Amino acid sequence: MRRAALAALVPVLAPVLAPVLAPVIALAPVPAGAAPASAASPPRAGQPVLLVSIDGLRPDDVLAAEARGIRVPNLRRFVVAGSYATGVTGVLPTLTYPSHTTLLTGTAPARHGIVNNTTFDPTQINSGGWYWYAADQRARTLWDAAREAGWTTANIHWPVSVGAANLTWNLPQIWRSGHDDDRKLLTALATPGLVTVLEQACGEPYAQGIDETLAGDRNRTRFAASLIRRHRPGLVTVYLAALDHEEHASGPGSPQAVAVLEAIDALVGELAEAELAAHPDAVIALVSDHGFAATDSEVNLFRPFVEAGLITANAEGKITAWEAMPWPSGGSFAIVLARPDDAALVARVRALLDQVRADPAARIASVSDGTGIAAAGGNPQASFYVELARGALSAPWRGASAPLTRASTYKGMHGYFPQSPEMRSTFMIRGRGIAAGRNLGVIDMRAIAPTLAGLMAARLPGAEAAPVDLAPAR
Repeated sequence: MRRAALAALVPVLAPVLAPVLAPVIALAPVPAGAAPASAASPPRAGQPVLLVSIDGLRPDDVLAAEARGIRVPNLRRFVVAGSYATGVTGVLPTLTYPSHTTLLTGTAPARHGIVNNTTFDPTQINSGGWYWYAADQRARTLWDAAREAGWTTANIHWPVSVGAANLTWNLPQIWRSGHDDDRKLLTALATPGLVTVLEQACGEPYAQGIDETLAGDRNRTRFAASLIRRHRPGLVTVYLAALDHEEHASGPGSPQAVAVLEAIDALVGELAEAELAAHPDAVIALVSDHGFAATDSEVNLFRPFVEAGLITANAEGKITAWEAMPWPSGGSFAIVLARPDDAALVARVRALLDQVRADPAARIASVSDGTGIAAAGGNPQASFYVELARGALSAPWRGASAPLTRASTYKGMHGYFPQSPEMRSTFMIRGRGIAAGRNLGVIDMRAIAPTLAGLMAARLPGAEAAPVDLAPAR
């Protein structure tokens, strides 16, 4: 009777236990000569998904590639064989971490909680810490939805992934100083045993989290392809950083940036080949997080706040007290008040911003208050949001005596308000059941996650935008 009862439970429990046991089975020792363990997701409704992000990829870098002489055959394949947006309207601010969290949740920063790349740290005790940790994220993700639907999940370097609960295999994005000890940190935070297994399979160390070079992207692509071949996850997220890194250094559309993009195109081809070998029915989605604008100068908004007595620093340049604090976010600043309900303080800061905006040297394009920020789904901690004019970017704290403006070492930046066409990002998708050659027009970034969830027969009910229709015409 017990044996019969247990047998009856097997079909009920198998879909539930498979994602839980998959990483344990897959990382178990393999006898010499045996095939690698496979934790392929069992048959189910929906299609597997590979989601690849190329940080900073502008839509026309692909859509107008032939006219510009850019050689990206693997990316162009999405345009011919799949569906594509002419642009994706992003979130406030148009930065990597808020945007990548929106790409996974279908919600704006006000909802998901990742409101900047770096954490708010007015007294500088977090040593430049970023929002690395999934614990800071408040919305349901594609990883969560996929696991609930019975798929296994894998991640290679996607932002805000440290400690993500529903990743079967996780190589999270994390760094601190760039010291070799960062390798130990990443290994400790990855799925137990995964780094060692993949390093042995690939014959090289896994790239440091701080490495944003093309070599780093190539390394992570090899590790991602190895993971796909070995484990055949149902959902894979892969993040590539080198294009954004080069666009900051030499400018968007520069010869150096084009060369990096052409090299990344080959990496996309490698990932697609591995995914389609593992899952011939897979859907492959290619996204980016923001566009780019050329820059020439940086604006130090801290200076007028110091002069107005809203920030106090000691002789060593450390901030010791503050009433209102700029929070840099690329081409913009969030302004956080120590007492946001203090009407007198709000009025004082508003008057200061009006005064600074009147100075052409400050390069301020617009100032939004709490109502405008809320309407844009932006940072709820901010009482004001300052957008800089194109060509200018937000400077970090450099001490109380740093000048208002100076020449920028960066040649390109993002983080401006999302309504700007220059800030639009990329969405392209191909695979079985996806309409070929369909122009989707300009779409909302929040529509991407529910679209991918639907393809996997998974649910993402908290998404703030409707899915995109990708089916071929009937």
